[in-house]
Amino acid sequence: MAVSSSRVSAAEAEAMCPYRLVLEHVTSRWGVLVLIALMERSYRFSELRREIGRTGRGVSEKMLTQTLQTLERDGLVLRDAKPVIPPRVDYSLTPLGHEAAAQVRALALWTERRMTDVEEARVVYDEARAAYDEVRAATAARTS
Repeated sequence: MAVSSSRVSAAEAEAMCPYRLVLEHVTSRWGVLVLIALMERSYRFSELRREIGRTGRGVSEKMLTQTLQTLERDGLVLRDAKPVIPPRVDYSLTPLGHEAAAQVRALALWTERRMTDVEEARVVYDEARAAYDEVRAATAARTS
């Protein structure tokens, strides 16, 4: 959720390119998983953390908190704190969040469908790169 350059404050980065910042929030590692999970239903914090953990490595409490706060600030996630004991907080998507989540989910589904093609492209690239590196190394050895 951080801006790429550490020399620029978040406020300065947001003023320079607000679109990129929102895109970073929506497509971040945890942003994608939060949005997709919340498409199905609302979750309490611990439930959401477990749900995200089922799709891969678990998310830390700190990172999930930061992700939820960022998505809430962007108007994508609604935090509903109920004044009961013990406190109950539910997270859900706003209408804007549902729209963003649908786009992210479509990209995730495309990635799943096309992963074989991506893996094949990687093999072709790696083989070509290895051949290039061998030629370059042989050329360097001859000239030195």
